[in-house]
Amino acid sequence: MASLFDEWKRRFGRLADALLQPVRRIGLLPTAPADQWLDGRFEHQHRTVDYKLFVPGRGMGRPRPLLLMLHGCTQHPEDFAAGTRMNRLAAELGFLVLYPSQTQKHNAGRCWNWFLPQHQQAGRGEPALLAALTQAVMHEHGADPARVYVAGLSAGGSMADILGRVHPELFAAVGVHAGLPAGAAHDLVSAIGAMKNGPDKATLSGPMRPTIVFHGDADETVHPRNGEQVAADAVAGLLAAGERAPAHEMRGRSEGGRAFTRWTYADTRGRIAVEHWLLHGAGHAWAGGSADGSFTDPAGPDASAEMLRFFLSHPRTR
Repeated sequence: MASLFDEWKRRFGRLADALLQPVRRIGLLPTAPADQWLDGRFEHQHRTVDYKLFVPGRGMGRPRPLLLMLHGCTQHPEDFAAGTRMNRLAAELGFLVLYPSQTQKHNAGRCWNWFLPQHQQAGRGEPALLAALTQAVMHEHGADPARVYVAGLSAGGSMADILGRVHPELFAAVGVHAGLPAGAAHDLVSAIGAMKNGPDKATLSGPMRPTIVFHGDADETVHPRNGEQVAADAVAGLLAAGERAPAHEMRGRSEGGRAFTRWTYADTRGRIAVEHWLLHGAGHAWAGGSADGSFTDPAGPDASAEMLRFFLSHPRTR
């Protein structure tokens, strides 16, 4: 079964090829600049963060979308980029992709500290650091401020949910893969409980951005009830904003044989504002990823492709 991303790319690719054919015939199409994989370091509020930045050759010279990618525990940017294969897709679509690196100094397992109150607020801790880093990269590379997104895996997915809530003025949409909802924990003990059993109740308030969620129903590290709650919070945000949010359920199977159920919730204009993908038989791993990285499930569906497809349909409008 072809992915939604492949269908979207096929339709727009045909149009682009048709428009470029006359230019190709007379040899006027310029050679695209090379992609870049850059190292960087950023300091904010007396804390320093290292990062990797993928800068595609495509779209050079005009504002491009930017995706902040937050790795899971024990991972690092190079590993996360290889496992998700996000840079390959970003090269095709002209996305800047920013990968900050957590350190063992700030968390022994290299996890983002999503479970501590000081890292669940705007203007403090890791949300402040990551938002400031994103803004600095936007400024330096001329990113489109209406198309800035955040996604992550596990602890990174949990921090992505927090960032979408506390910085809705910055991030247009959010992707959470095998993560927990913002406010599910307030210390390490409650974090372990939420990971094992699901959240008692997400307590972090704030406006919700369009959200796409992936979670395996055989995940033994982060209970799938957490993915359900992330999606439920996003739907509740739609309803609170006066949207209808009717649900649609679809069952399918990826090209790699992974069965899934996908729920979508549309706004009053008919645009899908929340997607929840439940991956049957999948564990704690990035769907459709590469074995070149850790915590990946090559059986799919391709979470990276589907997230980019979802993000591009949601520029920030307010």
